[in-house]
Amino acid sequence: MTIQCKYFRWAGFVLAIIGAYILSNADPDTQWLGWAISVSSCTIWAVAGWKDKDFPRMLMELMYLTLAIRGVVNWW
Repeated sequence: MTIQCKYFRWAGFVLAIIGAYILSNADPDTQWLGWAISVSSCTIWAVAGWKDKDFPRMLMELMYLTLAIRGVVNWW
């Protein structure tokens, strides 16, 4: 694993925490932002799963990515 890949994963983790924090505020005005941040996090983790050849994790993240995009569309 290269250093860039390590920081890439940490960025995905931090984005996941920020997205979950915003979503858990239950403020309808910021739900779209929480879902948009979750889209970014899911994208990072799906790419990491693909690079690791961990296809079940990649598919799980792609499923959540699809639902997160749906969340952005519904709350925007």
